[in-house]
Amino acid sequence: MTTEPWPELPWTEWKPTIDTLHMWLQIVGKVRMALAAPQNHFWHSTLYVTARGLTTSPIPLGSREFQLDLDFIDHRLDVRDTQDHAFEMDLAPMSVATFYRELMAGLGRLGIEVHISTRPMEVDPAIPFDQDEQHASYEPTHAQLFWRGLVDADRVLKAFQTGFVGKVSPVHLFWGGLDIATSRYSGRPAPRHPGGIPNMPDWVNVEAFSREEFASGWWPRSEPPGPSFYSYAYPEPPGIRSTVLPGDGLWDEKLGEFILSNDAVRAAHDPDAAVLEFFQSTYEAGADLGGWDRSSLEASEMPDTPPKRPWSTR
Repeated sequence: MTTEPWPELPWTEWKPTIDTLHMWLQIVGKVRMALAAPQNHFWHSTLYVTARGLTTSPIPLGSREFQLDLDFIDHRLDVRDTQDHAFEMDLAPMSVATFYRELMAGLGRLGIEVHISTRPMEVDPAIPFDQDEQHASYEPTHAQLFWRGLVDADRVLKAFQTGFVGKVSPVHLFWGGLDIATSRYSGRPAPRHPGGIPNMPDWVNVEAFSREEFASGWWPRSEPPGPSFYSYAYPEPPGIRSTVLPGDGLWDEKLGEFILSNDAVRAAHDPDAAVLEFFQSTYEAGADLGGWDRSSLEASEMPDTPPKRPWSTR
């Protein structure tokens, strides 16, 4: 297993595994979305990085809770509840339809009745989960390196959150677009989102983008330039496309956002610092051009250590 940060990611080869994992994670994410209490911007539907893979975090179910954990070291999916009931599945080559049937059957054996839409979101074509025999690849090394990419992104995104005292999202994985992300908010409402994302109801984006935001994240692209960090402001402020960035970040006209490739980050003297510089420079461009009140949204002083409490022994 690769344990060093910023490993080389096999993005020219991993597409079959990534495409299959994308559908598996949509199923897992939809289970959480169906049962968790709704939150603004659909934060109740996301997944989170762990020391071994990804988790739903605890999902309420009457007087008990349960969670689903994907382990990309031992390559299994574990489902456990607060009453010490559990089942597990091996993560191995299998079709999306097989994964869907086995997961739903296992949940049923634990008395977890949940109904989800079998239509994938944000992809085209959208093969229903219970009919998808096309996506059936699982290369353990590729799955593990996908997780390692998420670990690095999770760490840097959490570091970027430091110093912003306005509304900010958790760092979480959106299974629709298969990206790990966080957002900062200006505190002002945003214009109605036009929608138009494949196989996603427009009202979802109307809610998700209901407030002005600066979003930053990472996703495991399988086409050039490969896995990339990204950032954008919504609504897009006039003039942002002409922003000159330090380092290797650039504006991608096709995507309509700034990107910085994972390969460029790996080549940097300090990869973490290179990503933070990318996030900070694009945030400043978006916030300044968008007229954000940065003085009230950013901390004026950042202590190096937490302040001592009266009960502290140190």
